[in-house]
Amino acid sequence: MGGRVKSPLHFRLSECVLVLMIAFSGISLGFSGGGFIVNFDKLGFTVFSSLQKAVHAVENVFTGTVTAVRDMAHLRSEYQQLTEKLKDYEFLQRNNTEIRKENERLKEQLDFATEIKYRNIPAQIIGRNPDSQYSGITLNKGARNGIKKGMPVIAVQAGNVGVVGRIITVGVGTSMMMPVYDVRCNISSRIQNTRDLGIVSGNGSSDGSLSLKYIRKRVMDDFNYGDIVVTSGENGNYMRDIPVGRISKITVLDYDSSLNIELDPIIDFNRLENVLVIDQYNENDREAQK
Repeated sequence: MGGRVKSPLHFRLSECVLVLMIAFSGISLGFSGGGFIVNFDKLGFTVFSSLQKAVHAVENVFTGTVTAVRDMAHLRSEYQQLTEKLKDYEFLQRNNTEIRKENERLKEQLDFATEIKYRNIPAQIIGRNPDSQYSGITLNKGARNGIKKGMPVIAVQAGNVGVVGRIITVGVGTSMMMPVYDVRCNISSRIQNTRDLGIVSGNGSSDGSLSLKYIRKRVMDDFNYGDIVVTSGENGNYMRDIPVGRISKITVLDYDSSLNIELDPIIDFNRLENVLVIDQYNENDREAQK
């Protein structure tokens, strides 16, 4: 009984110290053997390479996006430049086409102006009033160019020569003509094939028909639709055999001994730009230019 009892706490402390010393020895041996060093190197390399790969991927995406944006801006700029060049090309093409057509019209007029036996003055239409039945068409030539009141006006259009009207007012540098579609206009005319005589008058509209009156009913079977009516040359108002229109409608009236005939004008007045004013009392001064 007098013996000494061992303390439980003291026992446990000694055992713990022993376990710690054994564990420390094992860890030291492990470090000295290089096992842990190798594992830590592998782990560090894996983590670093993964981060590097991710950064590289993000960098590629960013670089690709910037390049795509830059390329898109460049393509847009090139597209705009090409669009402007295309507009310029189309503009030049239209201009060339218009110039070529204008040259063809002027050449056609010049050829006829040279061939006709009468002196003639080329003129351009600079004004008109198509809404009035008493329509005056203004020309850019006047007295100083040799134009006089009463002179006939003709035109060459799409290869066809036709009557346009007659000069009614003359200024110094401009003049006014009365077109054939004016209700005041009356032209002594003949059906070209039969030579039957009548009077052509206007109905007041630039895109309407003309009327041919005083053609006898008994000659109705001698002409056809599409036949051309020309100036007769009588009364001295217009030279002879200039086309006025084509027969488009024939109406028989029971109470009238004459036919009511409608004509389509040879000249399309809505497209007319250039005319020739004819001086019937002088020879053509362009004959030497043939």
